[in-house]
Formats: sequence, C-alpha cells, structure tokens
Amino acid sequence: MDKAYTEEDLWIRGTEINYLFICPTKLWYFAHGITMEQESEWVDLGRFLHEKSYFGEEKGINIGPISIDFIKKNEIVEVHEVKKSKSMEKAHEMQALYYLYYLKKLGINAKAILNYPKLRETKEVTLEDREKEVKDAIEEVERIKSLPVPPDPVNSKKCRKCAYYEICWV
Repeated sequence: MDKAYTEEDLWIRGTEINYLFICPTKLWYFAHGITMEQESEWVDLGRFLHEKSYFGEEKGINIGPISIDFIKKNEIVEVHEVKKSKSMEKAHEMQALYYLYYLKKLGINAKAILNYPKLRETKEVTLEDREKEVKDAIEEVERIKSLPVPPDPVNSKKCRKCAYYEICWV
C-alpha cells in the first residue's frame, strides 16, 4: 500500500505527525478539534522557549498545512524546529521529515535542523532513504483520524504532563 502522495493529498499538519509518535489518542482528539494545549503549562513553556530563542529569525512560516518554526536559506534550505527537550525525539524527527517530504512535493530540496536551545544541541535530519517511513506515518495518521471514536489511551509516564490527561484518565 505504497501510495504516491501529491501536494493536494498532503493536508496533514506537522503536529498530527508529531502526535502520532507521542500518542494516537492525542492525535485523534487534536484532529477532531478537541484542543487542550491552551490550558497546558508545558505548552506555555515550549512557546516561551520558542519566542525567546533564535533572535533575528522570521518565525512561524506557514506553507499549506505546515508551520515551520523558522527557515534559513543557505546552499540548501534549512527547516528549523525548536523543541524544549529530547524526550520526544522520534516525534520531533518524524515531524521534520514530514516537512521535508511536503517541501519536496513542492519542488524544494531542504534539510531539517532540530534545535534544543535548553540543551544547546542541534540534530540534522534529512529525507534521504526515509520517504517510505514518512508515507507509512501519513497513512497511519489518516487511519486514526478516520476512526469514529478515539483509540484507547495507553497509560505511560508521558500522560501525567499531557494536556489531554483529564480526558483520557479522569
């Protein structure tokens, strides 16, 4: 089931790809307009970190359904994502890969840089040899979004800091 996606097919937000790797239940709620992030102190902390880091960069670049933290135009376009910790690194990486995949469909060759300002670290991500992984993630996001009810939550230590905790566990 290796579908060749076009730009028109790709109306998935990067946050949805990110949430797929954090919690499918959270993804379902978010995709169905149930947003709890405005109540979360952890989201506020991340927003503050994003706003106070990387002065001089134009932030919040929207291209179709994706919202890139900032872009640098060097020999190759650099897509930058600012994250507060590496605890969800796989989700961050897949979100960045999705952005690269989306941009490639627009004819833009790019690489992604994950920025962890609190840790003073960066990680480069390239799409090379990873397109199938992105396509599989897109299919899974579409599948979860199409469910009539959210998938059952899986209790993990991440849950206690999640903005959706009360919906799932209280």
